[in-house]
Amino acid sequence: MPRTFTSLDEVRAALGEEIGPSAPIVIEQERVNAFADATGDHQWIHVDVERANAGPFGGPIAHGFLTLSLIPLFGAELFNIDFGGARINYGANKLRFPSPVPVGSELTATATFTELTESPAGAVLTVKYVISATGAPKPACVAETLVVISP
Repeated sequence: MPRTFTSLDEVRAALGEEIGPSAPIVIEQERVNAFADATGDHQWIHVDVERANAGPFGGPIAHGFLTLSLIPLFGAELFNIDFGGARINYGANKLRFPSPVPVGSELTATATFTELTESPAGAVLTVKYVISATGAPKPACVAETLVVISP
């Protein structure tokens, strides 16, 4: 059940607080292949299972940008902004992929609201996501995203 925020004051009060973790998502080869088809990135470490098994990771790994693309799914599970108008993806300040995601991994995420600024166009919320693969020593993805909450 996502945590619901009904005002900017509630969002502001949650700054610095970690939300989550989410339920796990298993990264299956079918998802990796579909992402490769959608993006045109068919590098063998992602889609050629036989070759990847003999490669540097001992099997195929998910695209870093596939992991990043799961943020809306994780975000919807972790929290709900239930006020204002539209929420608009404004971009990212920082993005890193510290650890590969082997196919078959379970990913979970946490979200932390790190900054909230207000302007006539709306409030800009900075959210730090940490996506982790079960058993990995480092996160799979750390991303600082920006969302505009229109009035």
